[in-house]
Amino acid sequence: MYGCEAWSLTLREGRKLRVFENMVLRRIFGPSRDEVTGEWRRLHNEELNDLYLSPNIVLVIKSRRMRWTGHLARMGEESGVCRVLVGKPEEKRPLGRPRRRWVDNIRMDLREVGCGYMDWIGWAQDRDR
Repeated sequence: MYGCEAWSLTLREGRKLRVFENMVLRRIFGPSRDEVTGEWRRLHNEELNDLYLSPNIVLVIKSRRMRWTGHLARMGEESGVCRVLVGKPEEKRPLGRPRRRWVDNIRMDLREVGCGYMDWIGWAQDRDR
């Protein structure tokens, strides 16, 4: 997850990450013995979530991205990092649907938290929020 703050995750990539995480957790916790039949079986996703109390990998990536967003907004728009992540290229776009940008992911994360379309740069200036 090194550098996940700058990732632009699609829904398909998020689903693949959750599947991989569940596969690793199944390997770590191993099979479970059914109390009624006494047979060994694989753990279901709900059972894995009960055993592993930490949030799933997509939520961790989103929280790290939001923390990095606040840090980036406090840096100022004149910094090179902010210009790369937030800036708009001035060249002709290819045909088809535009690719999801980092800023689009931030706006989606803010909607999930319940902040809607707030000015995230101005909102992040208050570090306590």
